[in-house]
Amino acid sequence: MNQPHAALIAELAETLEPVRAMKARDGIMLVALAAAVTVLAVWLAVGIREGITTGSASPFFFITNGLLLVLAMAATAVAVALAGPSIGRRTDAATWAIAMVGILPLTALASALPFGESVSLLIDPHSFYCLVSAVAASLLSFAVLAAWLRRGAPVSTPAAGLFAGVAAGAIGSFAYGLSCQIDTLAHLGVWHVLPVLVAGLAGLLLLPRIIRW
Repeated sequence: MNQPHAALIAELAETLEPVRAMKARDGIMLVALAAAVTVLAVWLAVGIREGITTGSASPFFFITNGLLLVLAMAATAVAVALAGPSIGRRTDAATWAIAMVGILPLTALASALPFGESVSLLIDPHSFYCLVSAVAASLLSFAVLAAWLRRGAPVSTPAAGLFAGVAAGAIGSFAYGLSCQIDTLAHLGVWHVLPVLVAGLAGLLLLPRIIRW
């Protein structure tokens, strides 16, 4: 009576092939490599800002890029981990990192609006160039994270897509930000944070369709 079942199981087993287990370390290394390639590409294309090694750049420059780097690492760790099919993944670190970076545009707005100034003062000749360049610099990391998640089996594809987009946006903004010569709070707090929002929304809207099992 059980013979048909045994034959079916044996037939299915013959088609199975060993698959290499996904390790979070491998995913993080792939994203780190993508980030390094991005930084190198920015350096070769537009150069790195003078004053980074001497400390002559403004404190806002170091604070903004430091927070973006922390956000990139936290969101990458979460996105890579979400590729595994498990319940109850903790996203606290990345969520708090997003909150910390979110203080920057709020501070930039608060520093301009109380004096009755127009929000247009937050726009400078390099604003949109920095925005577009940082988003472009996020594409390689975005593609790497999308491929990693597609290879895995995320339980929550919207969450995985969101954190992957945030990680890629933070990497791109950090990488391009190393070349930016403008170090005012208004510029850094708005135009170097917006790429994270753009990439995060792209990850939330686009990646679930790609990484769905």
